Amino acid sequence: METRTYADPEDLAIIKEAAKRRVISEAEIIRQGVHLAAMANRVWDEPLFSRTFEGPGRTLPKSEVRDTVAEAVRRETGSESGSAA
Repeated sequence: METRTYADPEDLAIIKEAAKRRVISEAEIIRQGVHLAAMANRVWDEPLFSRTFEGPGRTLPKSEVRDTVAEAVRRETGSESGSAA
């Protein structure tokens, strides 16, 4: 499929320079940019964060976050033992 698009000369100059530096075609850089734009505008079937965890309403220290998440996983999987790595 062919689609025509117009780009700023400054952007094209940056692409040309990057292609030379990375030893790839300008078209490949443009394809990568189109892919990033497509993914940024995609509507996903499921939310990115489907699980939530209850908390105290304040920023927790790293150790408390680790322990809280580990406990939630243990409850969900029914595992009473296990170690956090």
